[in-house]
Order: sequence, then C-alpha cells, then structure tokens
Amino acid sequence: MLYDHKPFLLVVSAPSGCGKTTLLNQLFRKVKGLVVSVSHTTRKPRNNETDAVDYHFVDSVEFSRMQNDGQFLESATVHGNSYGTSSFSLKNLMDNGRDVVLDIDVQGMKEVKSASQFDLVTIFILPPSMEELESRLRNRQTDADAVIKKRLLNAAVEISNACFYDYIILNENIDLACERLKAIVYAERSRSTRTNLMGVFPD
Repeated sequence: MLYDHKPFLLVVSAPSGCGKTTLLNQLFRKVKGLVVSVSHTTRKPRNNETDAVDYHFVDSVEFSRMQNDGQFLESATVHGNSYGTSSFSLKNLMDNGRDVVLDIDVQGMKEVKSASQFDLVTIFILPPSMEELESRLRNRQTDADAVIKKRLLNAAVEISNACFYDYIILNENIDLACERLKAIVYAERSRSTRTNLMGVFPD
C-alpha cells in the first residue's frame, strides 16, 4: 500500500519580533518532509546569518535584473530592503515531493495568492500583545529606536490583514504554538484533494 499526498506551499507571515523564526525552526525539527524556501534580499546579512541558508544576499542591481526577467513569484520592499521568491526554486522543490514553507510578509502572500500557481495554505502568527511585541523587538538589540517604531507601525497594518489567512496562531507560548502549527501541517497533508491512494483497495 502506498499513501502519499501532493506537495503544497505553506506561507507563514508575522510581524517582525513575533518569534516566527524560532517557531519554524521547531517545526522543521519535529515534522519531516518540510523544506524552507530561501528568498533573495538586498538586506545586509546579520552576524548570525549565512548566505544561501538564511537568504540569498544580492545587491540591488542583481535583484532588479532578476525582477525584470520575471524570476520572482513575489517581491516586496520591506523596511527599505527588497525581498523576492524564486518561482523556479519553489517548483523544483515541490516537483521533488517536498512541502515548502515560504516565510514572507502580507504583501507577498497576496501576490502569491493572486498568482494561483501553487497549492497554497496560509498562516498568520500573532504576538500576545503590541506591548509584548515592542519588548521583544527592544530585547533583540539589533535595531535603532526609529527602526523599532517603524516595525511597530508596520505590525499594526500587518495584523489588520490577518483575516485574509487560512489560519491564525497566537504565539504566546512557543511550544503550544508549535503544536498548533504541526496540527495544521498534518491536517493539510490529509486533505482528500491532496491525497494519493495507490494499492489501498483491491481490484
């Protein structure tokens, strides 16, 4: 008996500082068959980031060239930096039977959704409160005060778009949030529209 499912694209969005990266890292440790899509960005790498692992770090000229060539499924400018998702990379991963996690913002999600190119599941991660979000951003000690204020303003706009997602997860407790994220992945893998059944029933 062979039981399998058709791969899907899992889009996860959250305001900066919501703990999305930590949450996804836990998910990858606990759920097999998931792979993250590595986006291109013009943002400079942080101290703990590696090229081609966290992002494909490119300059603005290269990014514009790829954008003009139509290589991005979606692209956006966030906090003054450009980000883009390669259509070819996504298709290659899914053709190899992998469920792909795409970590993008609200604007990017809407672009991917309107393209209707991939089987899509969308999840929005909420912070416990705006006060807690501000505290997390300040505790990271990676951004200037003006940048933090800008991130908080953007967060309010992003949260107002949470209703456009299939699922919403409150990240107040990281372990509980991860369990809910796992449950969504397993449920979506079991959808009848994605399930391939071969040899389950006798001829």
